[in-house]
Amino acid sequence: MKISLRAGERIYINGAVLRVDRKVSVELVNDVMFLLEGQIMQASDATTAMRQLYFIVQLMLMNPTDIRDAAALYAQHHAALVAVCESREMLEGLAAVDELVETTRYFEALKRIRALFPVEQAILASIATDTPFEAA
Repeated sequence: MKISLRAGERIYINGAVLRVDRKVSVELVNDVMFLLEGQIMQASDATTAMRQLYFIVQLMLMNPTDIRDAAALYAQHHAALVAVCESREMLEGLAAVDELVETTRYFEALKRIRALFPVEQAILASIATDTPFEAA
């Protein structure tokens, strides 16, 4: 896989953080876990349940040698999501994510979670319009 990076951009490869000082192309010739800087979610952006799940899986990908705590947090968060979700699309997506995480395919799990962001947003929007709100 060939990846092009801009000057100053970071890439996270198997837990290591690399920053390039100029435009460069990197070819990954074996199977590695990586994230580009633009795919990294900051903790402050994990404002919804699915974004929190993304952040947890991201931690597992970025620090593959020590995932015990993140894996336990993932299991709790995933189970809580499954328990409260009523959307079939969301439940199917969460099942797919769980399968990917179980097989340590974290990058694919992150892609699948990102695909669920619009579904979550639609659910949250419908809840917001269904629930009457009275000003105090």
